[in-house]
Amino acid sequence: MHADDDAAAGAEGPAFILVEPQMGENIGAAARAMWNFGLDRLRVVAPRDGWPNPRAVAMASGAGRLLDHAGPFADLPAAIADCHVVYATTARGRGMTKPVLTPEEAMAQARAHTAAGRRVGVLFGPERAGLASADVARADAIVSVPVNPEFPSLNLAQCVLLTAYEWRRQDKAAAPVARTPEADPATAAEIGHLGDRFEATLDAACFFFPPEKAGHMRLNLRNMLGRLPLTRADVQLLHGALRQLARPPRGDV
Repeated sequence: MHADDDAAAGAEGPAFILVEPQMGENIGAAARAMWNFGLDRLRVVAPRDGWPNPRAVAMASGAGRLLDHAGPFADLPAAIADCHVVYATTARGRGMTKPVLTPEEAMAQARAHTAAGRRVGVLFGPERAGLASADVARADAIVSVPVNPEFPSLNLAQCVLLTAYEWRRQDKAAAPVARTPEADPATAAEIGHLGDRFEATLDAACFFFPPEKAGHMRLNLRNMLGRLPLTRADVQLLHGALRQLARPPRGDV
């Protein structure tokens, strides 16, 4: 299964991406909630109990068709490779500088992006602990449900249902975001490759120092790239700059 398989469906709705889901029943319930509101682009990343999962099929009931094309994907970068905009659902901001939106606000934006031909992904984390910070860092914005702060935990399928409901409720789409060749957005895969190059170049320059802070510095780098509205031209320019910086300095002529 590859992200390209449903790329043509970009204008039909966002892809809902379940990252390392644990229980087949929750995967099936998520599929059912999506199909209730007309969404059918489900992607499953590294499910704990393997794939296909008969418990997911049983719980999905009439929405089993969503599971047929859900993956599995080996990792998150593969699942979001074709996405231009990614939202991460989480109850915690993880200390990252990103826009924090309600499901209503996020799906209004998603409507505008898909109307402009951009592919949108929405991340949902595993049941026990939610999305890892490294996963949230790859998103453009955070989606947080305004729940009781003394009991903020939502079941995976509940979170999927709330988000899918907001997508469906705003059936009269927002005005499309203007799109020109000069403003062609970079995909998550392109931004991920740029992040890899940044890390390799900075590693060679011994930037990630001291060692005990290196992991946090790398996370901050990915978070910064994730929230920037980079175009493909931006990415190409930065690749060129990094390539030039990595070359040995020329001697005086």
